[in-house]
Amino acid sequence: MDLGEKLLQALFLPPGGLILLAMLGLWLAWREWRFGKSIVFVSLAGLWLLATPAVSDLLRGRLEAMHPPIPIERVPTADAIVVLGGGIGPPNSRNPDPNLGAASDRYWHAFRLWRAGKAPEILISGGAQPWRDARSSEAEAAVMLLTDLGVPADRIILEPASLDTRQNAAFSAALLRARGADRILLVTSALHMERARGHFDSTGLEVLTVPTDHEVRGDPPGLLRWLPDTDALDGSRRALKEILGDWLDR
Repeated sequence: MDLGEKLLQALFLPPGGLILLAMLGLWLAWREWRFGKSIVFVSLAGLWLLATPAVSDLLRGRLEAMHPPIPIERVPTADAIVVLGGGIGPPNSRNPDPNLGAASDRYWHAFRLWRAGKAPEILISGGAQPWRDARSSEAEAAVMLLTDLGVPADRIILEPASLDTRQNAAFSAALLRARGADRILLVTSALHMERARGHFDSTGLEVLTVPTDHEVRGDPPGLLRWLPDTDALDGSRRALKEILGDWLDR
């Protein structure tokens, strides 16, 4: 993902897109355009709804339901496990150690699959965004985690150059084919799996999806689920990013 694409996401996805729309409505209302106040109301109402756990869970749940959890004993064997980046922050000038994020379940699940004998090698795909302060790629940072868990370094394949899902697929496929591997277990967050699978399918690899990091827990309904929450807003933004990305990819 280049800087331009990142800026477009910030401008069009919530909360940025809805804030900009509300500001436009305020300007139109100030100019006495009759629909200005309506635009402000719709923008703020949309921001409120997307920030509620009820709506956030609905958006994320529809994507995650396409890729439910699979017990490890039911996962077939393959030539390699491919785990996508997005769950770990590389070391930087202020922190010499990797920072585990919410999606670091991906690496833990890849380790569990490897330990269960589902594939002999783990390929880690993920570079370092050029505008971030990072001393290594995300793939290189994840090696520290996997080796600490007990995976031998010679069982880990690094793909440290990709910056988005499309590059994850293309660069990983080239490395795997050079090693004679064409059947993979694809590990990423359930929220991200549908779009990731599409890119990996396009490479001609035989892709077996193994989702992890399921976020929606099915909490019972209640008033609190309709009150704004920053985590819920972030979840809505990520779900809309996947929906929009999948639509553009198609």
